Amino acid sequence: MKIIVLMKQVANKDAVLRIAGDEKWINEADVAQQTNESDGYALEEALRTVEAKGEGEVVVCTLGPQSAKTVIKDALARGANRAIHVVVDDAKSLSAYQIAKTIADAIREENADLVFTGLQSDDASYGQTGVILAELLGIPHATIVIEVDRASLGETLRVKRELESGWYQWFTYKLPALMTIQSGISQIRYASLKRHYGRKKQRGPRGHADGRGICLRR
Repeated sequence: MKIIVLMKQVANKDAVLRIAGDEKWINEADVAQQTNESDGYALEEALRTVEAKGEGEVVVCTLGPQSAKTVIKDALARGANRAIHVVVDDAKSLSAYQIAKTIADAIREENADLVFTGLQSDDASYGQTGVILAELLGIPHATIVIEVDRASLGETLRVKRELESGWYQWFTYKLPALMTIQSGISQIRYASLKRHYGRKKQRGPRGHADGRGICLRR
């Protein structure tokens, strides 16, 4: 069982935001960054799914500048096995399709059983990247997932999707498949200090960490 989780670095919700000189984005010079909220829940669901299966691997993928490595380090400290960093310095200039296409090229050869993403990013809020990625990978997708029936996991997976006006839908998907995860689906675990410092010691040359750490890709 291999699950890829997409995670993004975004501006901290409590940061003071100022418009950049070109009036196209915010001035990020002194803005604190954090992991996108719903991506954190996607990681938690991936970790719980692998734990329920009793075997498997959680691979985190993030697209962004060098500073996005903090998202990877946090994910590894929470229990992810390894990570792929697609280094793009000006990701904010890319459309949802361009982002999805770049990520698809980076993860296609992983042949994952599942891809988990957050429902949407807290900055751009496209809510499209995961859906487009599923189409590019040629796999089915479920949006606004609010519960994962891990007992059903095999060649298929049953999930609960949020609909309008308080309605929901249970649906079974054949694997491989992609799920966009809603915030609040579960209780996110704390990062382990032991894992955090262990990852630092494991890191080898050129950003690799002996099979379980950061692998930089351009």
